[in-house]
Amino acid sequence: MNEILTLTRQILEDGSLIRLVLGNKRKKSVPYGKVVIRPFAGRDGVLYQAEYVYENKVLHENLDPEELLEQIAFLMENSFKQANFFTADADYQVLAAKPENPRIIRKDPTMERQGLSHNQIKKYVIPDGEPVDFLVRLGVMNESGKVHAKYYGKFRQINRFLEITRDVLDALPEARTIRIIDFGCGKAYLTFGLYYYLKKQLGRDVQIIGLDLKEDVIRFCSNVAEDLGYEGLQFQIGDIAEYQGTEADMVVTLHACDTATDYALLNAKKWGASVILSVPCCQHELFRQLKNPLHEPMLRQGILKDRFCAILTDTFRQLKLEEWGYDVSMIEFTSLEHTAKNIMIRAVRTGKPKEKAPEQIRELKEYWHVDPTIVREDI
Repeated sequence: MNEILTLTRQILEDGSLIRLVLGNKRKKSVPYGKVVIRPFAGRDGVLYQAEYVYENKVLHENLDPEELLEQIAFLMENSFKQANFFTADADYQVLAAKPENPRIIRKDPTMERQGLSHNQIKKYVIPDGEPVDFLVRLGVMNESGKVHAKYYGKFRQINRFLEITRDVLDALPEARTIRIIDFGCGKAYLTFGLYYYLKKQLGRDVQIIGLDLKEDVIRFCSNVAEDLGYEGLQFQIGDIAEYQGTEADMVVTLHACDTATDYALLNAKKWGASVILSVPCCQHELFRQLKNPLHEPMLRQGILKDRFCAILTDTFRQLKLEEWGYDVSMIEFTSLEHTAKNIMIRAVRTGKPKEKAPEQIRELKEYWHVDPTIVREDI
C-alpha cells in the first residue's frame, strides 16, 4: 500500500493527474463498479471530484488532496484490485491483488491535459467552498466554507430542496411578504436554507415558521436564528394536526410520519397555499385497512404490502390535491443511498380542479376497501 500512496502523492504534488480510474472489485458486495477521479480548480486550489459509478446511478464527492489520499488508501485496501493513473507525463497501471505488494506498470501517456474547469461539477445554489453562516452554525461547513465530509449528503439535500424551490418561485407572491410554514422542521437545515436563499440571496421579503414537537430542537433553532439576525424566521412548538396558526403561501412538510402529512396538506388547502412541497414518511394507515382477495399473494408479504401502501397513499394525496385545483408532480427528492423515503409531492395551485379526480378516488377506495385520512369528509 505504501508504494501506491507514494505514487499517488508524487502525481498529486507535480500536478500531472488527468484522470484516475479504480476498478476490478475485490468482492461482489462492493456497491459501485468503479470510481473515476478528476482534478478541478477549486476556490482555494486544485480539488478532486470522485465519481462513484453504481449500476443505476452515479454519485459525486469533492475531495482535497489529503482526503483523496485517504480515500484511495481505503478503496484499494477494501474495494478494488486495480488503479489506472492517466497523467500528462505517463500512464500507470497498478495491479494490487495484494495491496502491500502491488505491481506498477509505467507506459507512455495516452491523454492530454485539459483546463481544470469545474463544468462537470454540479453548480449548487449554495456553493461548496464559500462560508454560509447558518451552515457553519449547524455544523455542515467549517468557517472557511468547506463542507465536512460526513455532512456532504445533507449539503446536497439542502441544495436539491432549494433547486425545487427555485422551480416554483413564479407561483409565490412578489408584491408582498412570502409566508411559509415548515411542518416538522427538525433541526431546520432546510428551513434555514429557505430563509437564506429567499432573503439573503434573492432579497425577497419572507416570514417563515418552523414547527416541531421537540422543545430542545425549537429552542436551539430559535437561538441560532436570533444569533444570526434572521428576522422573519421563527420556530414554534406544535403538532401538525392541531396547528391553528397563520395562513401560508407555501407549506413544507418533510418526513412527517403517517397521517401528519395529510393534516399538513389539509391545512395547506384551507389556506389556499400556492405551493406545497411534501415528502411523506411511515405511511401505516392503509396497511391496517387494505383488503383485496385478488392481490392476496402480494399483501401477505409485509415488505411488498408496505411499499404498495405508500404508493397507494400518495396516489390518494395526488388525486385529492388535483380535486382541490393543484398541478401535482411526484419527483425524486434525494438519492436512495440516503433514504428510501425519497418521493416528493410538489403541488402548485392553478385553481383548475381535475373533474375526474373525485370519481377516481371513489373507485380506488371501493377497490381496495380503504378510507384514507386525506379523502375523508369528516375532518
